[in-house]
Amino acid sequence: MDIAVDKVTEIILRLRAIDVKEGATDPDSGSNPIDDGSTDVLVSGTDDSTEGEVRSMISGLNVDERANLLALLYVGRGDYEPEEWADAVRFAREREGVGEGATHELLGTPDAGDLLDEGLDALGIVPDLPQA
Repeated sequence: MDIAVDKVTEIILRLRAIDVKEGATDPDSGSNPIDDGSTDVLVSGTDDSTEGEVRSMISGLNVDERANLLALLYVGRGDYEPEEWADAVRFAREREGVGEGATHELLGTPDAGDLLDEGLDALGIVPDLPQA
């Protein structure tokens, strides 16, 4: 695998943070920790930087790292078996080549963080992730 496990782990954590958020329902609701338990932190908003962080992290990867990240997604999703790793990487490079980037695919895939984790697990790699 041509991407550091630490990088994948950081992306997994950020993607999971995005997955737990819900769309804005009342942008003027505010959050008062005294009576609402700060539930607004679970709502996506224009000031939420998590998605921007993921975009920045992925765009900072080189071509091989992005291809490996997508290949992990494909293995975790069951599109490829671990033994087909080279094929998964090749397909990921093709997707990048036609303009369907890793950022778009990862942010557009529900539970992408979990799928990346499952991809690592299928390859026998155990990331240092906090347990939910």
